[in-house]
Amino acid sequence: MIKHKFRAKQTLSNGIKFQSKKEARYYERLNLLQKAGEIIFFLRQVPFDIAGGVKYRADFMEFRSDGTVHIVDVKGFKTPEYIARKKMVEALYPIIIEEV
Repeated sequence: MIKHKFRAKQTLSNGIKFQSKKEARYYERLNLLQKAGEIIFFLRQVPFDIAGGVKYRADFMEFRSDGTVHIVDVKGFKTPEYIARKKMVEALYPIIIEEV
């Protein structure tokens, strides 16, 4: 097994591989919120194109029952590369990326 540079442990939930336990727990929380009717549905690993053919992938895009859409990234550690890409995405698209 490959060690992650930030000590995140790949985790399996509902047959889906996640990069960390924290991301898997958030996915499980979203499933509960969907069953409760607070979230209509959600998407995983949503790509956003940025300059130079680079893609930024948000962990989740949540479509809530109140009509709002939330873009969420589950972070344990913010790298300088992540911070720069997040700023580029938010400058190019009319969104704010929430971090948990």
